[in-house]
Amino acid sequence: MYLYSCFTATYLQNKGSKTNIMRYLVSALFIVLLIFTVSFHQNSSSKIINDNKLVTNAPAVINPAEKDSLEDIEIKDQAPGFVEYAKTLIGTPYLYGSVNPNHGLDCSGFVNCVSNHFGIKVPRSSVEFTNIGTTITTNNAKPGDLILFTGTDPGKHIVGHIGIITGNLNGQVEFIHSSSGKAKGVIITELDDYYKSRLVKVIRIFPIASNRIVA
Repeated sequence: MYLYSCFTATYLQNKGSKTNIMRYLVSALFIVLLIFTVSFHQNSSSKIINDNKLVTNAPAVINPAEKDSLEDIEIKDQAPGFVEYAKTLIGTPYLYGSVNPNHGLDCSGFVNCVSNHFGIKVPRSSVEFTNIGTTITTNNAKPGDLILFTGTDPGKHIVGHIGIITGNLNGQVEFIHSSSGKAKGVIITELDDYYKSRLVKVIRIFPIASNRIVA
């Protein structure tokens, strides 16, 4: 009888211990599942954030129409400054072969001086401007365009003089240039009959890469 009682007590004790163990196991399993769920949620959130960063940092694609608009903006941004700086040189004396405004400027030296100020490389002599840029009709000329003339002998249809257009009011064009004539220096001149008889063409050099000669 005593042995039976001991055996019964031992069985009940062991049964209680197993119950506690099961409780611990269930609790531990619940905690593990909870940690796994939280960890998975954090990883998913991180992936979403990283994906968003990748999308945000992706380079923008510009279609041709937008590119044309950007070029128009570039023309508007550069040309007015080009003309305004040219006007600061009004009164600079004419000096053949010079690109130094402190000493004087010839016609192509004047254009070079203005272009160099903006980091734009252009040919040194006026005749070398013959085949660069885009040809523009006189009526469509805008400030900042370059205007090419023959030399003093209009019979020789070779570029020998150059200036920068400063205005075009209903076809009445004005340009700034370094004249070797009576003015002997940088002046603004109206495109009158005399200069019309020498006119070769108007060219546009904007937009332009600042690290190469315009072509």
